[in-house]
Amino acid sequence: MTTGVRRRMGVEERRQQLIGVALELFSQRSPDDVSIDEIASAAGISRPLVYHYFPGKLSLYEAALKRASEELAGRFVEPHDGPLGARLLRVMRRFFDFVDDHGPGFSALMRGGPAVGSTATNALIDSVRQAAYVQILSHLRVENPPARLELVVRSWISLAESTALIWLDGRRIPRGELEVQLVHDFAALAAVSAAQDEEMGTLLRGMLKEEPADGPFADLVTRLIALAS
Repeated sequence: MTTGVRRRMGVEERRQQLIGVALELFSQRSPDDVSIDEIASAAGISRPLVYHYFPGKLSLYEAALKRASEELAGRFVEPHDGPLGARLLRVMRRFFDFVDDHGPGFSALMRGGPAVGSTATNALIDSVRQAAYVQILSHLRVENPPARLELVVRSWISLAESTALIWLDGRRIPRGELEVQLVHDFAALAAVSAAQDEEMGTLLRGMLKEEPADGPFADLVTRLIALAS
């Protein structure tokens, strides 16, 4: 018979373990409803030991949020292969996978939670938005976006956030439909801007030229034509 010996974790290893445990709990319930005692119990350590690694729940929440923000930003990374509509749809599917897996934490972050309003939290949220913005521009092959394009892309990113929050409140619309709708929304925002600006018009024509007949952008055009007939 052998007796199991618990391996002693190093400082950084223990910190990363606590961040992972906290992120898992924050993904299940609002961070406001998760106590340090619960985090300690889930990690298999005492409450005082949690405070040895983090001065309080706020600092642990911010560390968990940093990890989550890095993961969320990574969801917008997509190979530049194939038509843009299909690429955006894959991005939206990964985005909603994250929202689905981290619902309460995502909602608390965007609507109000223990670290909302802090400089660190605001910086993390902005970093995710900026990462998404840079990725979308790269797919459009634009390095120095004109003002109207910046408005379109940043407005679309905000729309994706608000759509996800509304969906979490009851999930009354199938998420697959919302993923497609958000891709349609991107095309619609670009089209409205193109109607006002020739530079945007040139960009939109380039986008549509590469789209297949069975792609999400073409699907939007077909639906709009049907509405008008």
